[in-house]
Amino acid sequence: MYPSKAAVEVIQLGRISYGRALQVQQLYVRRHLDSKDKLHNALLLCEHPPVYTIGIRQALYPFEEEQRLKLLGAEFFRSNRGGLITFHGPGQLVCYPILNLGCFKKSVRWYVCELEGTVINLCRKYGIKASTSPNTGVWVGSNKICAIGIHCGRYITSHGLALNCNTDMGWFENIVPCGIVGKGVTSLSQELGRDVSIEESIPLLLETFRDQFDCTLHNGEYSNNE
Repeated sequence: MYPSKAAVEVIQLGRISYGRALQVQQLYVRRHLDSKDKLHNALLLCEHPPVYTIGIRQALYPFEEEQRLKLLGAEFFRSNRGGLITFHGPGQLVCYPILNLGCFKKSVRWYVCELEGTVINLCRKYGIKASTSPNTGVWVGSNKICAIGIHCGRYITSHGLALNCNTDMGWFENIVPCGIVGKGVTSLSQELGRDVSIEESIPLLLETFRDQFDCTLHNGEYSNNE
């Protein structure tokens, strides 16, 4: 008898501030930690207003730089994810898997590779040749199309990936994305020469995530009362 596939609840949060999304992630992480079963896997999908975020490797990011970025009209957050500075904003599909890796494989390296594979296969469905590199994320040539930065504690994951769909790429010109000098950024729209919206991309992301993680997906709903 084969074990049943892990079930993952899909929660579409729409456009939500980065700070609020952090709170929602922690609520779902808490569901895992407060329960003895493994039935609380969730995939949070959202889009953020303009925000620059830094990870735990960049705790001493200069205050002057933080203020400069805020003056551009974006928020600025320090988070507990891996990775360096990046941008989130309109036109970018953000996916926060809140998973118990005990339902899959207890390996952070495996998990990151599966996230990369999810995006590479999504790009393939669009006819875009994407790949990994020694640097984090998913790349089309020397341009990053998807940033990946995660946190994992007690094998419960948070944070995740940010796929550029029809993002205003000008926001990236104010930083060195993910601290990688000499590399660029791109988007699905830029690669295909047409507008590719978040709404168009979500079904493909869910399909490739389901296949990559060999799980089942079902729609859920987030309640502000949780």
